[in-house]
Amino acid sequence: MPKIHKSRILFEDEHLLAVDKLSRELVVRGKGEMQKLPLLDFLRQIYGPDLKALHRLDYETSGVILFAKTKECYDQAIEHGKFFDDQSGIKKTYVAIVGGRMTVKNGLITKPLPARTDKELLESVTKYSVLEVYANASLVEAEITSGRHHQIRKHFASIKHALILDDEYGDFKQNRRMSQSLGFKHFFLHARSINFKHFITGKPMHIEAPLPKNFILVLNKLRKRA
Repeated sequence: MPKIHKSRILFEDEHLLAVDKLSRELVVRGKGEMQKLPLLDFLRQIYGPDLKALHRLDYETSGVILFAKTKECYDQAIEHGKFFDDQSGIKKTYVAIVGGRMTVKNGLITKPLPARTDKELLESVTKYSVLEVYANASLVEAEITSGRHHQIRKHFASIKHALILDDEYGDFKQNRRMSQSLGFKHFFLHARSINFKHFITGKPMHIEAPLPKNFILVLNKLRKRA
């Protein structure tokens, strides 16, 4: 029977499972070739075929990911709109390394973004604060209550501070220089915590995932050069 390291289990009860997703780990199967089994498929070998992912994180994004262990939990979270409803009260907090020295220490990014299922533009808000500033990058904390596709990546790119090493929304030439300097090829975005009411019990929940070692390593490199 396969096992997952106990340090990656952030919360578990009868209905709900929270796991610390690794960077460069798929949550569910995609269209392309897979180098290793997606997280959902791996966990189903442990928890059974009824386990379902309640949301997604990008391949390169690490941090808190929630799974429903029971149909009741899944229905309450998804079918009854308690997870993706913008008015649900769910708050997700991320940390990211963005390009450039951010001079505005706190702010709101309110650029409307497309819905996940169509091209309709919807209200989208990212609240951010700057935690540290380096020579040519900044560490930011971002809070979102909506969950548009690539919301944080798109929003920071819209204010000219795209995530470092994010070739989809950032500057390719700058990213190549940064990659050679830091020794990494992927962006750094971490889903640090999620606050919500338990979908079955209604209990207030706060689940948090520690920063990955590589994230800390890059931060230390940037601090030495600041």
